Amino acid sequence: MKTMRMMLALVAAMLLAAAIATAVTIGGSFYMLGYSLSPDPVRTDTAFCWRELYKKYPETRTWVDSLKACGALRDTFVVMPSGERHHALFVRRDSRRTALVLHGWRDCSIDFLYLARLYERELGYNVVIPDLHAHGLSEGEMIQMGWLDRHDARRWLTMFQTDTMVVHGVSMGGATTMMMSAMDFPEDIKDLRFIDDCGYTSVWDEFAGELRNQFGLPEFPLMFATSALCKLRYGWSFGEASAINEVGKSTHPMLFIHGNRDTFVPTAMVHRLYAVKPSPKALWLTDGTAHAESYFDHRDEYIQRVKDFLRQ
Repeated sequence: MKTMRMMLALVAAMLLAAAIATAVTIGGSFYMLGYSLSPDPVRTDTAFCWRELYKKYPETRTWVDSLKACGALRDTFVVMPSGERHHALFVRRDSRRTALVLHGWRDCSIDFLYLARLYERELGYNVVIPDLHAHGLSEGEMIQMGWLDRHDARRWLTMFQTDTMVVHGVSMGGATTMMMSAMDFPEDIKDLRFIDDCGYTSVWDEFAGELRNQFGLPEFPLMFATSALCKLRYGWSFGEASAINEVGKSTHPMLFIHGNRDTFVPTAMVHRLYAVKPSPKALWLTDGTAHAESYFDHRDEYIQRVKDFLRQ
């Protein structure tokens, strides 16, 4: 009888431990999903974005002022197939060449006007910079990490279609760029190219790395549970949101840029991406650069590398 009571107590303890572990995993999954995908709570504070832009890139101020004076910098709003209202900045140059610039996680279109300046001043391109879903002035409840954003980005591209086009994304925008690169595009775009600046291989890889680096936790069980929750709530999983799978199917020319000191999106990722991308392709590792700082650290060479890639 005593042995039976001990066995029952052991089973009860195991069941209790399993119930606690399950509850912790479920609670952790909700926390991780909100932590990773919740929009910036002050994302519509455009005044703050302008201040930060001018602080980091003071040369953009006179350029922006001149664009505004001649009506060449415009706010554009469209309704996406989802019914959401999305916003973009449009720099108009009356050119048959257009750049689509895609921002990073929790950033907005204003933050990336430094790249718009590169394309408009140095190359004579029109420039479209969307606020991706749940960023800036675009509607949306949760960040999509580029996976569903690739459809919105393609829509912006076709709305502003010209003979020559380039899609240039940084960080999450770089992943979006790669994710959309294997999609079908209008055949009358004569020259279409892609530039990935420090994009991740997949959402799974990026989140698993941050889970390990920030919290010291392994992938199992939290990554699996959170990915399943994302699929249930938002229709996509971390594993399917894969830039490396899509870039391996892309036939368009692509330039990869990555800092060799990047730990947020580890530099090793760009080597994997470059390896699976069919030619034509090019790779530039920026020396001593952390995440998303290649332009800031190596401005003149960055501009020249982009020029050379687009003129090949």
